[in-house]
Amino acid sequence: MQDIGGCRAIVASCPQVKDLAKAYADSDIKHSLAQKDDYIDTPKDSGYRGIHLIYRYFSDKKTDYNTLKVEVQLRSQLQHAWATAVESVGAFIQQALKSSLGEQDWLRFFALMGTAIAIRENSTPVPDTPTTYGELVKELREYANALDVASRLATFGAALQITESPRRDSDHYFLLEVNHKTKLVTVTGFKQAESDKATAKYLEVEKKLKDSQDADAVLVSVDSMAALRRAYPNYFLDTKVFVDLMNETLKSTRGPPKRGGAQLSLFREE
Repeated sequence: MQDIGGCRAIVASCPQVKDLAKAYADSDIKHSLAQKDDYIDTPKDSGYRGIHLIYRYFSDKKTDYNTLKVEVQLRSQLQHAWATAVESVGAFIQQALKSSLGEQDWLRFFALMGTAIAIRENSTPVPDTPTTYGELVKELREYANALDVASRLATFGAALQITESPRRDSDHYFLLEVNHKTKLVTVTGFKQAESDKATAKYLEVEKKLKDSQDADAVLVSVDSMAALRRAYPNYFLDTKVFVDLMNETLKSTRGPPKRGGAQLSLFREE
């Protein structure tokens, strides 16, 4: 065991993230700062942005946990909306997108959206993304359309609501068949002792949908859905913020909407 806990603060804007990080640095907190990762000034290749402060716990009264670590994550609302979208898509397609593992199309889409958000927040773009706004929007539009991002996030949200329905209380596994064109979500529940049956049915459905561009099948558990809810309690609000931002970005190749700060100076005009 290396970490004893963690917490996350979501604030309205990127400058407020910076101010909060500085407030921690200037405080007389008795825990020692072991590491600071500034993913705003230096975004991850995945598109992730935020600031992480890792402290070594210290207590002069109860020393059992001394030297173990506590991680503090600081994000703006837009940075958190990005993270929520990555986490939810990763959960439903069962790929570790947040660790830069999974389908290349999804990974590229989220890297591009990381830069779109960086522009809105007047901060550093994600490495290896387009250097003009027009190029960024053009490529982003291709991936957003090919992946049908808005529809997928909406239907994933509908699936999440269904698994939380009171009449599903006795089910432990859920086979979700999601049709993104018709917005139809079919849910088949299985008891905890039926894991083999659930897996066999999932493989059968996955084979049937293998060549479909408009449908997904995923087998999830109560535990995995509960973990998603705990980590992202405002899932529906956050994914709506993300989709709205994506749609606003795709409206124009000339530059981002004026609200949210000036256009990033690192981007040259076309």
